[in-house]
Amino acid sequence: MKMENPGNLILVIFGASGDLTSRKLIPALFSLKTQKLLPEKYAVIGIGRSQSSDEEFRKKMKESIISFSEDKNPDVGQIENFTGSLSYLSMDELSAESYEKLKSILAETDIIYGTDANYIFYMATPPSMYESISLNLAKAGLAEESSGFRRFIIEKPFGYDLESGRKLNRNLHELIAEDQIYRIDHYLGKETVQNLLVMRFANGIFEPLWNRNYIHRVEITSAESIGVEERGGYYESSGALRDMVQNHLLQMAGLTAMEPPSSMESNAIRNEVLKVFQSLQPIREADVPKQVIRGQYTGSTIRGECISGYRYEKGVAPDSRTETFVAIKFFINNWRWGGVPFYIRTGKRMPTRVTEIVIHFKRTPHHLFQRENGLLTSNQMIIRIQPDEGILLKFDMKEPGSGFNVKNVSMDFHYKDLADVRVPSAYERLLYDVMLADSTLFSRDDEIETAWKFIEPIQKAWEKNHEIKIYGYPAGTWGPANSNDLIEGCGLTWRYPCRNLTDDGLYCEL
Repeated sequence: MKMENPGNLILVIFGASGDLTSRKLIPALFSLKTQKLLPEKYAVIGIGRSQSSDEEFRKKMKESIISFSEDKNPDVGQIENFTGSLSYLSMDELSAESYEKLKSILAETDIIYGTDANYIFYMATPPSMYESISLNLAKAGLAEESSGFRRFIIEKPFGYDLESGRKLNRNLHELIAEDQIYRIDHYLGKETVQNLLVMRFANGIFEPLWNRNYIHRVEITSAESIGVEERGGYYESSGALRDMVQNHLLQMAGLTAMEPPSSMESNAIRNEVLKVFQSLQPIREADVPKQVIRGQYTGSTIRGECISGYRYEKGVAPDSRTETFVAIKFFINNWRWGGVPFYIRTGKRMPTRVTEIVIHFKRTPHHLFQRENGLLTSNQMIIRIQPDEGILLKFDMKEPGSGFNVKNVSMDFHYKDLADVRVPSAYERLLYDVMLADSTLFSRDDEIETAWKFIEPIQKAWEKNHEIKIYGYPAGTWGPANSNDLIEGCGLTWRYPCRNLTDDGLYCEL
């Protein structure tokens, strides 16, 4: 099926001198260019405080495309052609006067490129600047859709708690309409997350089992092998709960648990995700120590390399209580999921980089067959988001020979096996969707606020009660050992995934 080409437009990137622009946004735009998915007429204007000429900006972006493009040997001629549409404006994004100059440049660019006064504003800046940039654009008349469309892309975090999330939404709505706002969560741009909907709702064999009658528990893991790198100062004000749980992990839980939408229209899907969030059983502050485990990585040696603990990272307080790991047990109070525990965990300095959803099906009621080691197993479906994207189904089969010796086997699908199919990057897909005004994979205001409402008691409990422990875990391990205590059932633990989808093991990456 031929994909649609967006209408003519100008993309304005605030924070164009930052890593997000060079590592993700420009390489993603170049990939769209090589696939002929950019508009017929377009331009990209980078905005930042640092001084740079158009040629210097283009040169830097060429280097970024070569370094970070998924195509390891990009065509030099195509790079030259693409970067010819890039320009740079040095300005203070917080100064209202600067926006008159931007308005003038946009009008000139419209004439040169014929972009029909359609503008997308991407705020690749610290969240504290979103409101100021939006206000200044509105004051300059650049938020009005009188002559062309205006779309605003903002990165997470969308606030820092329920109050700030509500305030951010309220202030943005005074300037621009909700349907102009695209709150980007790059996890939702990943192919396997989207395929979750197709797998559930296009196949008659899965959906009848997708409920409390057949599923014992659902487990979602997002692990990183790196630490906070040079972002210690930012991470001190964020932590794993704000950085990962309120957005990425809850959104994945929402898509896993949602009811079938009435259509594939954007609001129909987002309405069902919202219903899941509204059905989350509140965690009382008094129950936070029982349902939430937080941790912080400590110094360790991994493959002969000495790794510093979090408190020794640059920009981190020596007595910091910021969590680099969090695991939560919660329930969804609705007809489909009543009584089924959901477990989510995320952490830094873990054995491998991996994000996956694991569906643990209930065991058979009568155990006729046991494995030689005497352990009972349950069927699992593993939906791997990254890396080695794919789906794995684990079940028991009889080993050849006499008797009924049982062995756990797998049926697996890997996207990499589709030699003639290219898996787009998350930012590539999401930028393309914004150009088409498709908001399906973007968070809506009510979703954001409902997710913060669920997280709020955890934040308050940690803030008020300093007796709630923050457990240390050695860098390179799967977090505090007592996080396994959250899992209901004798002898049950989290799944310990490896980089390869078909492997699993506690220490497979060390």
